[in-house]
Amino acid sequence: MADFDIEKFKRTVLTDIAVELKDEFNENFSRKAFFGKKWRPRKDTKANGSLLVVHGHLRSSISTHISEDGIHFTSSMPYASVHNEGVKGTQSVKAHSRKGKPVRAHTRHANIPQRQFVGDGKDTRHIIKECLDRSAKEFDMELTKLLRQK
Repeated sequence: MADFDIEKFKRTVLTDIAVELKDEFNENFSRKAFFGKKWRPRKDTKANGSLLVVHGHLRSSISTHISEDGIHFTSSMPYASVHNEGVKGTQSVKAHSRKGKPVRAHTRHANIPQRQFVGDGKDTRHIIKECLDRSAKEFDMELTKLLRQK
């Protein structure tokens, strides 16, 4: 058993899961849905681009971080969580200037529907289970091969 590195195996399993999930989360933008749950259509039907994909910045900003306690998906875009979780409520806007003209402080009502593209769910857990099953079979084959050598 000295030839088998359990930490390397763990990293490989987590990397496999991360790659599979990132591919599926990326595919959610093409599906315009979080797996089977369709996104609400946008109000402005004349707007450019697909839903949540005008220039593709949000889609390409999703990155994966593998740590000892799991896999974390993050985005560098400040509006990623707003779209992924949705927002309903009021927002305070500070006084500022627009094109050299002063704008007073005011409140703005926001109602942005949830258009989830990353997260946990039934389909996510199914993908994780498939990756774990595949890795368990590989582990079993490696273990059998090591035991036969001895």
